Amino acid sequence: MIPVAEFKQFTDQQPAFKVLKPWWDVLAEYITVAMLMIGVFGCTLQVTQDKIICLPNRAPAGARLSDKTCQNFARKTPNASEPDTPLSSREMSGLRNNLDIQQYSFINQMCYETALHWYAKYFPYLVVIHTLIFMVCANFWFKFPGTSSKIEHFISILGKCFDSPWTTRALSEVSGENQDGTSSKKEDRRRKAIKDEMPEPHPALQPVQSISEKKVAETPAVSLLDKKEGEQAKALFEKVKKFRLHVEEGDILYTMYIRQTVLKVFKFLIITAYNAALVQNIRFIVPCSVEMEDMTGYDHFCCNHTKAHLFSKLAICYICFLGIYGLTCLYTLYWLFHRPLKEYSFRYVREETGISDIPDVKNDFAFMLYLIDEYDSLYSKRFAVFLSEVSESKLKQLNLNHEWTEEKLRQKLQRNALGRLELHLFMLSGLPDTVFELTEVEALKLEMLKDVTFPPLVAQLVRLQELYLLNCPVKLPFASLVFLRDHLKVMQATFDEIKDVPLWVYSLRGLEELHLSGLFSQELGRASGLESLRELKNLKVLSLHSNISKVPPSVTDVSAHLQRLCILNDGTKLVTLNNLKKLVNVRELELVNCNLERIPHAVFSLVSLQELDLKDNQLRSIEEILSFQHCRKLVCLKLWSNHIAYIPEHIRKLKGLEQLYLNRNKI
Repeated sequence: MIPVAEFKQFTDQQPAFKVLKPWWDVLAEYITVAMLMIGVFGCTLQVTQDKIICLPNRAPAGARLSDKTCQNFARKTPNASEPDTPLSSREMSGLRNNLDIQQYSFINQMCYETALHWYAKYFPYLVVIHTLIFMVCANFWFKFPGTSSKIEHFISILGKCFDSPWTTRALSEVSGENQDGTSSKKEDRRRKAIKDEMPEPHPALQPVQSISEKKVAETPAVSLLDKKEGEQAKALFEKVKKFRLHVEEGDILYTMYIRQTVLKVFKFLIITAYNAALVQNIRFIVPCSVEMEDMTGYDHFCCNHTKAHLFSKLAICYICFLGIYGLTCLYTLYWLFHRPLKEYSFRYVREETGISDIPDVKNDFAFMLYLIDEYDSLYSKRFAVFLSEVSESKLKQLNLNHEWTEEKLRQKLQRNALGRLELHLFMLSGLPDTVFELTEVEALKLEMLKDVTFPPLVAQLVRLQELYLLNCPVKLPFASLVFLRDHLKVMQATFDEIKDVPLWVYSLRGLEELHLSGLFSQELGRASGLESLRELKNLKVLSLHSNISKVPPSVTDVSAHLQRLCILNDGTKLVTLNNLKKLVNVRELELVNCNLERIPHAVFSLVSLQELDLKDNQLRSIEEILSFQHCRKLVCLKLWSNHIAYIPEHIRKLKGLEQLYLNRNKI
C-alpha cells in the first residue's frame, strides 16, 4: 500500500497559517484529502493486483468482436451439439485452448495495452495528479515569496498582539471607564447610607468592618505592566505601524488569492466534464482483437477487467467529492467579488471597545483582516488595539509613570531665580502622571517633551504659579484650562515660530507675566501671527523675543494695565512704533537689537515711563534726548552697546534721571 503521508510535503505548511483559512478552505482541504485517498487506493490496486484476464474467442474468421459477442460467448454451453442433454449427464470440462501460462500472460499484457480504454487504465493516477494540483493551488500563496513573507510577518505580529498583556489591559480599562464614575458614586452613596444608619460604637469596643467592606478593601488593584512587558508592547506598536505602511501599498495577496481560486474553478469544470463523459468507459467485459494467430492460434479474445466495478464506484465517489469541492470554489468567488474586501472598517470594534481612533485599513491589510474574521473576529478586535494612537499614548504614559516615580521626580526639585520651587523636565517622551503628586511644586518647566496633555489631575498642583514651555506643545482639556486660568501668574512659551504657541495661552486671564519667543513666518507677514490679548486682564509684563518689524496691534489690548514691555529682536529693523503711544501706563520699555538708528519719537509720549533700555541698536546720535523732559518719571536710561560718539550737553536738563548707561559705545 502507498501511505497518504508520503504526499504530506505537497500540503506542508505552518500550523499558524490556519487563522487565514476560512471555513470553505478548510472544507476544501478535507475534500482534497478524501480525493487523494481515492486516488492512492486505486493506484495501490493497480500496482499490487492483476490488471486484466483474457481468454481466446472462437469466433469465425472475419467476424467483428464486440462486447455483446463476448457476453454471448460467456453464456454458451460447453457442447452446443447436445442442447437437450441434462446438466448432470454433461461433463463440465470447459474448452481446451492448448495455451500455456506464458501465452496467457502475453495476451493479457497486449490486450491491456491495446484494448483497454486509457481512462480505465489511468483513472487512479489522474485522480492523484488532479488532487495534488488542487492542493498546490490552494496553498500556493503560502509558498510564493512575495506573499508568504507578508503572511508570516502578519501571523507573527497577530499572535504577539493577541497574547500581549497590554491588549487585555487596554480593553479592560476602556470598558471600565464608562462604568467607573457611576459605580463609584453608587458605592459612595451606599457606604454613606450604611454609616448613617449604624449607631455610634462604644469607645471601648473595637470597630468591626462589615463583610462587604472587607471585600472592597481586599480587592486587588489592577496590576501594572512590568518594564519588560511595556517595552514589548511598545515594540509591537512600532511593528504594526511599519507593517501597515508596507502592506497597504499593494494588493498582491488579494490578487494571488483570486487567481488561484479562478484556476481551481477552471480546473474543476474541465475535470468534471471529461470525467462525466469518460466514466462509462470503465467496463467489466473488454473485447480484444490482436493479430497474434501465428503465436497463439487466435486473433480474438474476451477479457475481464478485474477492477472495473471497483473503479467505477470510486469514479462516482470522486465525481461527487469533486462537485462539492467545486461548489466551495464557486462560493469563494462569490465571496471575493460580492464584498469590498480591499477596505476594512473597524466601526463595530470602535463601538464595542470605546477606542474611537482605530483607523480603517485597505488593500492586503484589509483582505487579511477579513480572512481573520472568518476564523475568529476576536483576533481583529484585539489586533485593533495596536492600531490606536490613544492606546499607544496610554502605554507610553504607563511606561513613563513606571520610569519616573514620585521619589525620582522629587529629587529634581530646586529653587529658581525667583525663589520658587521648580521642576525641570527635559526631553521626555511625555509628561508623567506622578508630576501631579508633587503638590509643593510652584514652577513647572517642560523642555522638548513630546505628546504632552495636561489631565484634570493638574488641579492637584495648588501652588503652581509659573509654567515654562520650551519647544513643548501642550494640549489642554477644558477642565485643566479652568484651573490654569485662575492659578498661573507667569507663562513663558518658546517655540521656533510664534504660530506654534498654543492658543490656550492667550486665554489665561490670571497671567501677570507673559514671555513669548519665536519667529514670525515671512509668508504670513511679521507680527500678524500674534493672537489677541484681550483675555489677559491682569497682564503687567509682556516680553516678545522675535523678528518683528512693527509693534503688534494686539499689544494695545492690554495697554490699560501693562507696566512692562520687552521687545527683543533678532536684528530686524523695527520700523513702525506708533502703537507705543497707546501704552500710557508702561513703566519699563525694552527695545533690544531692533536696529534703531535714532530714539523713537513714540517713546516721548509715554508719560509713565520710568526705565528705557535701547541696548544693541544702531544709535549714533542722541540729540533728541532733550525730548525726555516730557517723561518726568524717567529715572533710568540704558543706551549701551550702540555707536554713540558723544554726549550732548543738554542731557543735564533731565533733572529726574538717576541712572545712565553709556558703556560699550564710541564716546
